Amino acid sequence: MHLSALNRQLWLLARVVLHPTYRGAGVAAAFVRRACQTCPVDWIETLSALGQVNPFFERAGFARVGVARKTGQGSCAGCYGAKKGVTKEMEAKSRFSEPVYYVFDNRSRTSHRRIE
Repeated sequence: MHLSALNRQLWLLARVVLHPTYRGAGVAAAFVRRACQTCPVDWIETLSALGQVNPFFERAGFARVGVARKTGQGSCAGCYGAKKGVTKEMEAKSRFSEPVYYVFDNRSRTSHRRIE
């Protein structure tokens, strides 16, 4: 029951891909911000492997919460989901990854709808 309540309030933004022609124009950050504002949940979370070098999600209105740091051996591949879906190749590629964890506070989404 508790996990069901959490799932009603928190969604995971899994991947944002933008065609190279439009990168750098600010289109993606504005699109992600607006898409999140129209979601029917209070919170949206995401992990970004490029969060260390590109503040894309911060420009989209997300708050940087922290970094998923490795402890000991292994990789951060497990940060992205259940271990059973992680291939050996993915695990090898992520051995140096320390993705940044972001959260979008969407509790004021009803006020956005009234303004428009």
